[in-house]
Amino acid sequence: MLVLDTDHLSILERGGSAAFPLQRRLERVPVDEVGTTIINYEEQMRGWLALASKAETPHRMQTAYVLLETHIETFRDLAVLSFDDEAVSQFGALQQAHVRIGTMDLRIAAICLAQSATLLTRNSKDFRQVPGLLAEDWSV
Repeated sequence: MLVLDTDHLSILERGGSAAFPLQRRLERVPVDEVGTTIINYEEQMRGWLALASKAETPHRMQTAYVLLETHIETFRDLAVLSFDDEAVSQFGALQQAHVRIGTMDLRIAAICLAQSATLLTRNSKDFRQVPGLLAEDWSV
């Protein structure tokens, strides 16, 4: 299983030439082998909701809601991996090991470890600190 981190999801949602290398590589992977985590969903949803709540003009509101709809469409087609019992156990073990990365990233790493998944991320600096986590950057 390949798990898209928030940065890779954002690249795909924005589209354009920056998304091309990632899209090309993902086209070679069976669709049921690509997903994301509930944590990534939370991170992105918070951002889109904040954008919508701060929109001060009808045009900005419309733009925010179009982007939110794009976000919903993106997640409709992806498997979303849960923060289940095994992920909770992995999260606790990573905390005990004093892995020093952000809490949300630690949760994402725990889910990937629990699922024996490879994380696709541009944040290799932090994620390489997680013992046993496979992480690659497909955005280049």
